[in-house]
Amino acid sequence: MSIDSSEKLKNIHRIFYPQSIAVLGANKVKGTVPADILVNILKAEYKGVVYPVNPREKHIASIKTYKYVVDIEDPVDIAVIVYPSSVMHMALEQCGQKGIKGAIIISAGFKEVGGLGIEREEQIKQIASNYGMSFIGPNCLGVINTDPSVMLDASFARKMPEEGNIAFISQSGALCTAVLDYAQAKHIGFSKFVSIGNKADISEIDLLYYLKDDPKTKVILLYLEEISDGPGLMKAAQTVIEETGKPVLAIKSGRTSAGASAAASHTGSLAGSDEICDAAFKQAGIIRCDDIEEMFNKAIAFTYQPLPKSNRIAIITNAGGPGVLTTDAAIRYGLELPKFSQTTTDILKKSLPKTANINNPVDVIGDARADRYSVAASSILKDENVDGVFIILTPQSMTEIESIATEISHLASQFDKPIYTSFMGEADVAAGIDILQRNKIPHYILPESMPIAFSSVYQFKNMLEDKQQPVKIFGDVDKEKAQSILNEALKNGKNYLPEEEAASVLQAYNFPLLKSGLAKSSEEAVKLSEMLGYPVVMKIMSDDIVHKFDVGGVILDIKSKVEAQESFNKIIESVKKFKPDAKINGVFVRQMIPPGEEVILGMKRDSTFGAVIMFGLGGIFVEIYRDVSFRVAPLDNNSVDNLLTETKASAILSGARGRTPRDIKSIKECIIRLSQLAVDCPQIKELDINPLIVLENGKGSFVADTKIML
Repeated sequence: MSIDSSEKLKNIHRIFYPQSIAVLGANKVKGTVPADILVNILKAEYKGVVYPVNPREKHIASIKTYKYVVDIEDPVDIAVIVYPSSVMHMALEQCGQKGIKGAIIISAGFKEVGGLGIEREEQIKQIASNYGMSFIGPNCLGVINTDPSVMLDASFARKMPEEGNIAFISQSGALCTAVLDYAQAKHIGFSKFVSIGNKADISEIDLLYYLKDDPKTKVILLYLEEISDGPGLMKAAQTVIEETGKPVLAIKSGRTSAGASAAASHTGSLAGSDEICDAAFKQAGIIRCDDIEEMFNKAIAFTYQPLPKSNRIAIITNAGGPGVLTTDAAIRYGLELPKFSQTTTDILKKSLPKTANINNPVDVIGDARADRYSVAASSILKDENVDGVFIILTPQSMTEIESIATEISHLASQFDKPIYTSFMGEADVAAGIDILQRNKIPHYILPESMPIAFSSVYQFKNMLEDKQQPVKIFGDVDKEKAQSILNEALKNGKNYLPEEEAASVLQAYNFPLLKSGLAKSSEEAVKLSEMLGYPVVMKIMSDDIVHKFDVGGVILDIKSKVEAQESFNKIIESVKKFKPDAKINGVFVRQMIPPGEEVILGMKRDSTFGAVIMFGLGGIFVEIYRDVSFRVAPLDNNSVDNLLTETKASAILSGARGRTPRDIKSIKECIIRLSQLAVDCPQIKELDINPLIVLENGKGSFVADTKIML
């Protein structure tokens, strides 16, 4: 029997909140995975009943052991299975017979080893499906739930983490153990901690939907090595964020590539998997992190402190250098250091030494004790011009480190404004840091990390306030015509659409195109040029030539009958010289577009996220400048706006440095039309509109050249 999403969520809940657990493969050998999992369940003081299952043991850890799971008299909610992969199918079959609906498969030896392992993984997936069962794994560390009502540690981690509001989901079991150790040292607690391993059944997407409604979880962290369903992940994250306001932070490994195959289009060349992943995460609202420290730096800011009302922050320090570094970082990440109110200024002037700097950033001077930090922080937190405070401490001989940490913790409970701290050093400040962390005050080893975390939280808050807009659908398109052209090309074995046919596809979607035609002789070229009206452009048409400029296959600004005849002959001669084997279909003749700014629009069909739209500075140097951004189709107005503003081209088009403002509205319309085309026509693998020539504001834009790969 197949299982629907609601049943799967119920099964996931059983895994996190089981009333009874069977540990299949448990043994007495200390230091082995089967033994350690059973010990961890008991040591965590699990609130339910545990049933060890082992054909060769009568009891383990003073608990009666069952030969097979079907021998257990009472109902069993979930199974934790640590049998070898070779017999996993038999174990899971018995779990199904027992009526168990949730399982955690710890054992390795499946898809990750290839060959027979792939077959074994498919086999257990089928068994689970037959019984309406859901499972985590295989090849995973296990599952932890710190909720006091269950206290579940069904893993072979070294220690049960503290209770907290952060959920952590990881494909890497080894990383999980390192994260648990890292978090323990910083008193970072978790609500749920899940190693999904091969994610053969329950995936990060399923867990996002579950954690959306988990009252114990405020922040969700993901470590992903591969994404099998990009659109599904985006939709799940968007649902979590929009419905609950819970932030989703992710590390996606594999940022670099050992090599890339040559791409026929600019979009194919520029839209690497990592760039697309970045764009998809931004579009979904997922905050991408480069490493574990960055992820937790941001996670504690979200979970420990209130969201900032604005980007206006104040800095308090007892050392000038770190204050300057933090100020520089704050400005770099878009934060503002406002002037204090007169009341705040008067208090600081009265309370601090004459040598202190009472402007923002405030320097309380190196000999500052707890009272000086307290008066500076309390007065600044009361200031209506400030919506967040960064507190820096460097240890001097007279610095009351623990008292200052205690005072900061006290102040944080009194104000609805975020406070971040950086006690610089290690041994001398350790006790103070411990006080801060136990009181859930975000602490950062480097003070420059505070603005990075604050900026991320502030941007997320702004994103929550932006209302999602419906995707616009144009009604003036001829989907059937475009489909017909593409299907006919595929039927004829083409993987590259000639420009004349590519233009017809764009025409079906009502892109701005000037009149054109195909000439097969110089006479036809002249006749066509006369009919279209000078000036005109001529381009070689050949299935064997993708980059026409490289073979002398393009001539611009042809203004007369004589030039038209000469240009046709010149193009044919040049192409035959550079590409003698190319089959020439003719010369494409089109009206010359008036001068304007050149941009590129593109589309690439990504194996993970689907149709990806690209925008950037266009022309022949697009791959040199690489001023491009990406979004996943379909695009709403917010996505289109972000697509434009992320590029330097945006400033140029807006009229920077006295340049003529361009028709940005027409670009946006073309992008939305391209998004619709990409969704409607899965036959298209890659597409370039390069350049789209953008005229002055109000005068539109025109497609100058297009390539479509099938």
